Amino acid sequence: MPGILEGKVVAITGAGRGIGREIALLCAREGAAVIVNDPGVAQGGDGADAAPADTTVADIAAAGGRAYANFANVADPAAAATIVEDAVQRFGRIDAVVNNAGILRDTIWHKMSYEDWTSVIDVNLTGAFNVSKAATPYFREQGSGSFIHFTSTSGLIGNIGQANYSAAKLGLVALSHSIALDMARWGVRSNCIAPFAWSRMTASIPAETPEQKLRVERMKTMSADKIAPLVAFLASDAAQGVNNQIFAVRKNEILLFNKPRPVRSMVKLEGWTPQAIADELVPAFKPAFARADEVSAHVFPYDPV
Repeated sequence: MPGILEGKVVAITGAGRGIGREIALLCAREGAAVIVNDPGVAQGGDGADAAPADTTVADIAAAGGRAYANFANVADPAAAATIVEDAVQRFGRIDAVVNNAGILRDTIWHKMSYEDWTSVIDVNLTGAFNVSKAATPYFREQGSGSFIHFTSTSGLIGNIGQANYSAAKLGLVALSHSIALDMARWGVRSNCIAPFAWSRMTASIPAETPEQKLRVERMKTMSADKIAPLVAFLASDAAQGVNNQIFAVRKNEILLFNKPRPVRSMVKLEGWTPQAIADELVPAFKPAFARADEVSAHVFPYDPV
């Protein structure tokens, strides 16, 4: 029986290791030709190594699949365009782009440098823009295509010491929404996934307090391969009716996130004064306030299923 991606061509950034590698392996097993993009940088974005991408390509080929390695840095627009160009030149088309590439430069807010900020934004957000922009003319011409962007609960909910990463990942959600709205007329979809999985990206989560240690132990039970099936589905024709959504995968659980919506409203016909806000509005709104110190462990306090 043909796989769900038979005849498709999928480009995956950051596909040499971790979640990206598992996505590449599954997409190939499901019949897709895969562009495996990975410059092989360290977690902070330094260095370069062809081995991760080459190894993933070799493993796909050994299993009878089709794949090609690309080593471009997605933060460079010209380099990012080669990811899509390689797909078209090697395999004749491009059907899905998976924006999975990411780096971390975690530090508490008051110590964060401008370089820490820009480097993470450049890869995690601008990199997704660059690759998506390169694929867009092909998607428009063929009247189909799927963008799959990897966001994070660090952006959707928040996390300590990740102002740069959180901003990039929530910005990626807004980018996805805009792409979905702008490209729907051509049958092009854009969706986000927030993955829960143990990888070198999540290995940097602090584990000092008992609460933090429990959070890390939960993360270690969630393997990267659990993320891949949703990606393969969203890249396929079976997902034609799925657009402009935010999903999360937590081991064997798939979740759907809502977009921000008003939760309370209060009207004062004579207009508000600062004191009236303090005396009337805040007491009324306070039960609906978000928890000030909230991280994903507070939203997902139960063990992965």
